Amino acid sequence: MSDMTQQHSTIGEGDESPESERSSFTHPAWLQTAVFYEIYPQSFYDSNGDGIGDLQGIIEKLDYISALGCNALWINPCFDSPFKDAGYDVRDYRRVASRYGTNGDLVRLFQESHRRGIHVLLDLVPGHTSEEHTWFERSKQAEHNPYSDRYIWTDSAFHGYTMPFVGGESDRDATYILNFFKCQPALNFGFAKRDRPWQQTPDSPAARRTQDAMIDVMRFWLGQGCDGFRVDMANSLVKNDGDNKPETIRAWQHMLGAVKTEFPDSAFVSEWGVPAQSFEAGFDMDFYLDWRWDGKGNGYNLLLRDVDDALDSRHDHSYFNARGGGSIHGFLDQYLPQYEESKSKGYFSLITGNHDTPRLAPRLDQRERAIAYGMIMTMPGVPFLYYGDEIGMRYRTLPTKEGGYARTGSRTPMQWDGGRNLGFSSAPGNRLYLPVERTPDAPNVTEQLADEHSLLRWMGLLVSTRHDHEALRAGSAFHTLAAPEHGRAFVYLRGSDSGERLVVAMNPGLHEEKIDLSVSFDDATGYHANEDGRAPLLLLGCQSWHRGELTMGPQSFAVFAVDR
Repeated sequence: MSDMTQQHSTIGEGDESPESERSSFTHPAWLQTAVFYEIYPQSFYDSNGDGIGDLQGIIEKLDYISALGCNALWINPCFDSPFKDAGYDVRDYRRVASRYGTNGDLVRLFQESHRRGIHVLLDLVPGHTSEEHTWFERSKQAEHNPYSDRYIWTDSAFHGYTMPFVGGESDRDATYILNFFKCQPALNFGFAKRDRPWQQTPDSPAARRTQDAMIDVMRFWLGQGCDGFRVDMANSLVKNDGDNKPETIRAWQHMLGAVKTEFPDSAFVSEWGVPAQSFEAGFDMDFYLDWRWDGKGNGYNLLLRDVDDALDSRHDHSYFNARGGGSIHGFLDQYLPQYEESKSKGYFSLITGNHDTPRLAPRLDQRERAIAYGMIMTMPGVPFLYYGDEIGMRYRTLPTKEGGYARTGSRTPMQWDGGRNLGFSSAPGNRLYLPVERTPDAPNVTEQLADEHSLLRWMGLLVSTRHDHEALRAGSAFHTLAAPEHGRAFVYLRGSDSGERLVVAMNPGLHEEKIDLSVSFDDATGYHANEDGRAPLLLLGCQSWHRGELTMGPQSFAVFAVDR
């Protein structure tokens, strides 16, 4: 699937990268119109009746994904693993986990997806492996070998110093450093700041060999037909790297530079959350994430989930909670500076949710979610839709599964119809990967396809509207038009190089709001709002535009076309 590419420089003025690492990376043109669908493979569709979703199951549902309008997939880890962290503990990067199928099945998935115009990203976990990986089995040996420094080892079997560690489980007189769980030894990408003799530099031969090993993994799957990768915890490779991550950026510049030279149409999205850094490192996309390291709600949470309890709607003051009283300004204050700083370098992507975040339902009701999805699908960047969000699948409190803990409730089986196991699997209920929802009103695809007022049909309209208008491309212009300090309304302009202009307007609150748009904006915007009789291209609820005044009914969303 060869496309023309759009080129952006990824090096900022203050960059001090070695001259040999200075590169320009290209963003595939197909990202401009991409709408991603994230699939948790073990929970999507079980084709063989063993209770676990598989690759053949994804293949059988590609027509559904295509009909929804999604033209790109992100598939969560499907490589061989002991599944102590749901596949984020990789045992073999080059082999598909047997419960999902074979390498041949994955290649067929690439082929069948491409036949439908769908690109496929796999999930790459570069910072650690499973403790059962052959690299680690070799690295544990007392006798020095080519893998001795593939992971981070201390100089004492009794100390990890200031870092999480495991000792007493190898023949080496050393402990190994962990990234997260005990089963996830950290790969050695070096230390930016060293205070112990066992800490190696990021440009040491061992750290470079680790980078080269990841390059080989990416080349292997790209050569099989994969279109790129979502990269897990991409910002955490080099230890002690500080807030600006200069050495991690250099590491990615080397790795992505090598891969993109050979596969220029490949795409990479980072779990980083700081787009200016991610794009300098060479990534095409970066997620706007819900991380709350300081204990305070960030922009994503203030938009969608301003509460720690996934089921608590009473204390949720997020913007889209109709009764929460939340303002759009919490989001804009954080989003806009990051967007402005990075908009010419890559795509800052909004998500409906993912495998690590609580689903919006049932905390937000269907109307609240519909308005939220309207915004996500009309903002700049490349949007990501998490499987099941399009029908309003609900977060449920469940016992942990494969290291999921609180995340488990967002990973339940896809609900296809009202039949056995909601159409996910023909297996007995007690053999399912996770239990399906048993309530009589559990949403499912079949029922919502038949209901023109369903969330699924609304999502289809949103995605098709995005595809139909150049002004809604990933890189098209974005300007805030109205965000009243004491109201709930939010109005913005999207514009394309061809001259198309769209105004997106929403009011998630319970009271009507009026916005004066009669002001003529500057030449850079090229927009005038003082005309009459504008009919919305897309409408949820009631909105009207008359003589420059926009009247927005309670809980409404609309997209208007305007002339330059």
